[in-house]
Amino acid sequence: MSKNISNLSGRIGLKNNLFQKMSERSLNSKNDQGMKELAEEYKMGISTVHGAESFYEFLRPSHREKKAFVCNGSACMCAGTQEPLKKKLKEKLGDDKVGEMFCLGYCYENNAFHYDGKNFAGKDINKIDEIIKGKEIEQDKFYSKSFSSTSFLMDDKISNFDQFKEHLKKFINSDKKEIIKNLLDSNLTGRGGAGFPTGMKWDFCSKAKSEKKYVVCNADEGDSGAYSDRYLLEDQPLKVIFGMIICGHVIGSDEGVLYIRGEYPKSIESINASINALKKLNLLGENILGTKFSFDLNICIGQGAYICGEETALIASIEGRRAEVDVRPPFPVTEGLYKKPTVVNNVETLAAATGILLNGPEKFSAIGNKKSAGTKLVCFDSFFNNPGVYEIEMGTPMKKVLYEIGGGFKEDVKALQIGGPLGGVVPIQEVEKLNLDFQEFTTAGFMLGHASIVSIPKDFPMVEYIHHLFEFTAEESCGKCFPGRLGSYRGKEMFDQLKSKTSKIPLKLLNELLITMKKGCLCALCGAIPTPIMNILKYFGDEMKNDMVQEN
Repeated sequence: MSKNISNLSGRIGLKNNLFQKMSERSLNSKNDQGMKELAEEYKMGISTVHGAESFYEFLRPSHREKKAFVCNGSACMCAGTQEPLKKKLKEKLGDDKVGEMFCLGYCYENNAFHYDGKNFAGKDINKIDEIIKGKEIEQDKFYSKSFSSTSFLMDDKISNFDQFKEHLKKFINSDKKEIIKNLLDSNLTGRGGAGFPTGMKWDFCSKAKSEKKYVVCNADEGDSGAYSDRYLLEDQPLKVIFGMIICGHVIGSDEGVLYIRGEYPKSIESINASINALKKLNLLGENILGTKFSFDLNICIGQGAYICGEETALIASIEGRRAEVDVRPPFPVTEGLYKKPTVVNNVETLAAATGILLNGPEKFSAIGNKKSAGTKLVCFDSFFNNPGVYEIEMGTPMKKVLYEIGGGFKEDVKALQIGGPLGGVVPIQEVEKLNLDFQEFTTAGFMLGHASIVSIPKDFPMVEYIHHLFEFTAEESCGKCFPGRLGSYRGKEMFDQLKSKTSKIPLKLLNELLITMKKGCLCALCGAIPTPIMNILKYFGDEMKNDMVQEN
């Protein structure tokens, strides 16, 4: 069934992709007539379109009835800012007009809300009357700085259109195999933490036989604590786009798409402005710079489904399907978007590829080690004395990262969740022993991932944190696999009962549930969520001993 939908959707393609049309219809229509017409246009059953449309949080009628949304990410939860902010918004707008959104990318303040298509810092609630009237509010920008001997992600080598043109002219006339060799020699791996060599992915797709191929930028990774994608999309958009164009040149693609979180309106605006400007300058589109190479870019706006950060779910979403995880193989490089060979890279990986091509692979590979080479963007939340996003060399001791670059903490912190909701929960004393290294984190039982850091204060109950993780997973699970669909809800129910004081946690049953999810789930969302929970049980078991019972 999914293959049929992919093929039907693919007949029309990216220019008028089904997901965007579905989103527009849902947001602008109050009846089902548009849904029927859309189903007829794509030769699909109305139930197929409705099933996909109802999957996304932002397209549900209950969401559209709200006027404002408070960030409910882990960082804001730990800071205790959500409820006071929600209360103030309800006083102004009404109880039924305020909802929640997952991570708005203001983790450097740990306090944020969304109103009328724009994001605001929590402190801007004092200007809510001006905001409601549509007045522009000046907002503080997060701090950013590179601590690398060579900057690959924060340098200014491609910060204007003249530089873009100069570098593009060079590389679209370069040997494709040489570009792949540069990426392989650099030891660049995917910056989301999966660790697959980027040069190898481009090479595989370049060798795949097909008249049509695609380049996809995964800009839907919304890990709490991480606003590195925001930095790159808003401050370094040309770096990201350049990486996509060169990838298109290498693999033989003439079209790409950036799938950007709807929670990042400024990022969408920035990328859209850059695309339009590049098209006017013939640096994007048909016969770029008078060559035979054509490459166009589209933007697809996510509609509130965290699972779309997983590449196969993201592809399903673009095609207008429910954003469910697909079994691999086949991998996207041979059968991806619309069942055509596709390279899917996240934002930082594409920007890093650009940085490598401009600075040389040897400089990148000289940092860190073969499996964790180059630099990494690390984000600090508001518990740090120096909140912001920093480019840091792989292999840097975490003690230096936390206390020299991050400036240490404003208050006592007992643990850090690094790598988003699925990342490990690392006690302070343990994280200080580690280096900034993908493999080292994994070996120690944690996950570096996006290198987003959420600080858990000393007085924050760990049972509350586990409940939050299960609640998040139950809400965001795609529902395709049995262990993920039911396991996340069973876990949430256990901690619901604990909160209501009707039952303690049966420790043996909880461990069995976590093992089942870890081994049986299709994707990293439900399959990886046991990792932080197991970390908490291991390192903070004494704190929760009165909440647990050994026997079922």
